[in-house]
Amino acid sequence: MAVNSTTYPLAARHGHEVIVARAQHALRSTLATVLRCIGIFIPVFFLATFATFALRAMTGVNPARLQLGESATPAEIASVESSYGLDRPFLTQYGDWLNGVLHGDLGRSWINNVEISRLIKQGLVISLTVSTLALIIGVIFGLMLGTLAAVKRTTWIDRSITGVLSVVSVMPAFVLGIVLVYVFAVAFDLLPSAGFIPFSEGFWPWLKHLLLPAIALSFMPVTNVARQLRSGLIAAYRENYVTGAIVRGLSPRRIFFRHVLRNGVGPAIAILGLEYPALIGGSVITESIFALQGLGQFANNSAQHGDVPAVQGVLVVSIILVVGFNLVVNLVLGRITPAAQRGV
Repeated sequence: MAVNSTTYPLAARHGHEVIVARAQHALRSTLATVLRCIGIFIPVFFLATFATFALRAMTGVNPARLQLGESATPAEIASVESSYGLDRPFLTQYGDWLNGVLHGDLGRSWINNVEISRLIKQGLVISLTVSTLALIIGVIFGLMLGTLAAVKRTTWIDRSITGVLSVVSVMPAFVLGIVLVYVFAVAFDLLPSAGFIPFSEGFWPWLKHLLLPAIALSFMPVTNVARQLRSGLIAAYRENYVTGAIVRGLSPRRIFFRHVLRNGVGPAIAILGLEYPALIGGSVITESIFALQGLGQFANNSAQHGDVPAVQGVLVVSIILVVGFNLVVNLVLGRITPAAQRGV
């Protein structure tokens, strides 16, 4: 059958218009997600940092006392306070600090007068490496277990996976960490129990020092991702479009990947936005067990010694990391499940 010469160009233009429309829709969706992230970041940033400043002012923590001790003279105290700008009004101090943050300057430590950004960078590399590896392990095993439980729903496999996940979910990270150290480091001597080796010294030495802390942190992501994925997939299996696909004679594999997984994976991806802050918070205990000088340990030591600028610096970095990760999660969620309209 011959094709009309005027019909083909019209069809081509229509196809081009559809592609452009989809690209514009994707761009608008991405922009809306970014704006929502910024809308959350700004008030959280100001409230958290202002509260930290206010608490410091109310507690009366003083760098002069930390550096010079209780025997410092009033003149010495005044000199140290002036060097840190603490002799100025409270709002002026806060404004100066904000201006420094916008220019990448987090101030100097009250303990050793070293730049906060340099101190944070040292610990951030360790914490990000461990947290990222833990998240990867959590996502991989969470997706595997959640998918298996959903596909084998109501069977002994589903009940076994659900039971194991229920037990693991109530075990604190420090208990899991101690068990891992005893089994893999003490009993069988397979992995080191503590320390950190830079990647530059070799892939395997670097990895084997990270495995135990990463595994200890990964249990909670595994549990939550698997639970959310199982619930999402089972709910997707009950939808009318799955029934229609079965009636049309589509194979179970095609039904799962084309319809069920795409529409049921949303909750599991969304939960990752909550898992990342939990990993950052849980790193304090995990880093203590495995003797890692990461961001969690740095924040804990700084708070115990009253190093307010260091605590504020960790707070800023943590907020940026959490909001940035949530932005990535929402962008991925929007691509995989376009109908999902979720906030950051």
